[in-house]
Amino acid sequence: MWAVCAVMAAALFWSSSYAVTKQVLEDVGPLSIGAIRFTLAALLLGVMVRLSRHRPARPDPRQRRQLYLSGFLGITVYFILENVGVDLSTASDASLIVATYPLMTMLVELVVFRTRMPLPRVTGVLLATVGAFLVVRNGAEVGGSSRWLGDILLLLGGLAWAGYNVLGKRASAGQDATSVTYYQTLAGAAGFLLASLLEADDWRMPGATASSLLVYLAVACSVGGFLLYNYGLRRMASSVAVNILNLVPVFGVIGAVVINGESIRLAQVTGGVIIIIGVALGMIERGQEAAANPGARGSEPSGTAAARTTAGAGPVPDEPEAAVPTARGVIDGAR
Repeated sequence: MWAVCAVMAAALFWSSSYAVTKQVLEDVGPLSIGAIRFTLAALLLGVMVRLSRHRPARPDPRQRRQLYLSGFLGITVYFILENVGVDLSTASDASLIVATYPLMTMLVELVVFRTRMPLPRVTGVLLATVGAFLVVRNGAEVGGSSRWLGDILLLLGGLAWAGYNVLGKRASAGQDATSVTYYQTLAGAAGFLLASLLEADDWRMPGATASSLLVYLAVACSVGGFLLYNYGLRRMASSVAVNILNLVPVFGVIGAVVINGESIRLAQVTGGVIIIIGVALGMIERGQEAAANPGARGSEPSGTAAARTTAGAGPVPDEPEAAVPTARGVIDGAR
């Protein structure tokens, strides 16, 4: 029960990041948000790693390079696309589109590892694609070219998240979730700090509300969400955790309505339902594989939200599988 509650809490934190980011964008640029959020997260994770009683051996130089690269891809690249996409689009669109990220990761794994694609998974991919199309088309009809571009950037973010998961899975062997998340977040924060210089002319001290929301993104979404997810994942089948994370788009849309006052159209709701059905179908075979080979989970790296959404398929982005992508979550990304 505690494990289930932990994963549900992680899903709630990650889903809220889209609506919260939309609020902060009124005071802070998308690149600066990432720089502040992940710098704070890296500092917190660094303290946690130093205070850990069971610190694993430091990764070798090659492993560190892979962790840094996965962090840059899953945090810097992914969250730049996410933050700019949310700025141009809506938090509700982001929440629904991010639900397709696990299936994007499966497709990347299919290409990289040449894994077999069972019929339920193929059906899930096709359904999720149709759902994403409905969400993006709705954005173009309601918000014009700007919202359409934002939705496209969010979809591209899914590819970055998928790459993060595949690379992070190879790089996290022998490391615990906190260490993997620390190294990846460190690289992601460094990339964001450099990118944020492009917004230097627009820098100003954020207001009290924006500052508190930035702290929330760093502490609750970037650190708390990953730790809660990893706690739950170690105490339940990965297929169960993945199904719980299907609540992310549902929570995300509710947050967009409650926090930002966004209106939801039937096309969005229909697209979101189709996406969730597609994700569930895509995970059926993964759950069966996990049951047949329960020891396989131990080889998964820790990593980001959305990254865990692919738990059956590997690590997540910023939520590095044990992330964030991570994040495993991303899906800000979260995600």
